[in-house]
Amino acid sequence: VITLAFVVAGAAIGFVVPALAIPFAIVGFVLALVNIFKKQPSPALVIAFAVAQGIFVGGLSRIVEATAPGIIFQALVGTAIVFGVTLALFASGKVRASKRATKIFMIAGISYAALSLVNLITQLTGLNDNPWGINGTSIPGTNIPFGLIIGPIAILMGAYSLVLDFTSVKQGVDSGAPSRWGWKAAFGITLTIIWLYVEILRLISILRGSN
Repeated sequence: VITLAFVVAGAAIGFVVPALAIPFAIVGFVLALVNIFKKQPSPALVIAFAVAQGIFVGGLSRIVEATAPGIIFQALVGTAIVFGVTLALFASGKVRASKRATKIFMIAGISYAALSLVNLITQLTGLNDNPWGINGTSIPGTNIPFGLIIGPIAILMGAYSLVLDFTSVKQGVDSGAPSRWGWKAAFGITLTIIWLYVEILRLISILRGSN
């Protein structure tokens, strides 16, 4: 709740000054790596990450909202539904992380990261001028954007990432981990929620033809 409150505060800043979206996307990425590889969780770094990502999300949302009015609300509702359903299924014991599923998730995650890197390079070099890059480009021979295929897969990956986050929290509680590790858990859940929101925002934007 604390980290998400800082995300919202950052989003308010980004919404007012959307030009900050790209710079703080980079700052948020760097802080994410620092938090991931830091041995001991740091509340200050987790909060700084939340603010930076909030500014990025707020700026991105403002830009997309200008071309697709109401899309922010739709993306927020979609994110809340995915989070709520995943949490309910996990709490009921109907969904659990498994070694096989996690292995598939890791392979898919690496592939997705590689695709995102290629996408970024094509946009920065001008090879693809579509606002969503490869995701907004149609599959050869069709009028179907790649994003309509990639988006749902990424959202499913985000949902499974939440399952891994919830599993980590449960294991920490069951083993009596020190309370400071709650910040590590909060970081993981916040990172996944932001990822889900951006993917849902992009998918809805492509569906609405605002790319």
